[in-house]
Amino acid sequence: MPRSPEHGAPGRGEGADTGRHESPEERADRRWNELIQEVRVAQMGVQILFGFLLTVVFAPRFTTITETDRMIYVVTVVLGAATTGALIGPVTFHRIVTGRRIKPETVVWVSRLTLVGIVLLLATVTSALLLILRVALRGTAVPWVVAGLFLWFLLCWFALPLWVLRRYRRGR
Repeated sequence: MPRSPEHGAPGRGEGADTGRHESPEERADRRWNELIQEVRVAQMGVQILFGFLLTVVFAPRFTTITETDRMIYVVTVVLGAATTGALIGPVTFHRIVTGRRIKPETVVWVSRLTLVGIVLLLATVTSALLLILRVALRGTAVPWVVAGLFLWFLLCWFALPLWVLRRYRRGR
């Protein structure tokens, strides 16, 4: 399948000129560097959240939470671990395939893995908010607050970028 000059990946993009004069290898290097910067931001957030979650079980108050809150905690920790795996995965992925002359393909796969990590991060943050707000507020508003924040994250992380992408492509 031919590669799009815009994205350097099979089946992606519209084949439009990006205005850059770079080889496929240069494009892959640039996209890799951009992707790694994005992953660093997400990794920092998930590592702080996951570290916090790991300490909660050792707090004296943990023994007093309800069984439901305990299950939410377990789900949150498992989601945090899965998120950590997905967002650290690009590092080991790159290390294993480096020097094999498949950087454009590596960028595509690592980009996909990063997107999975961001979706898992959405689930982890939502679950953590549910647990924290249930313990802190004990009110019927908690599910509504968490649902509102979940929708806010969806808007910021996915809907807005997809809307801009669609609008940009339609304008071409």
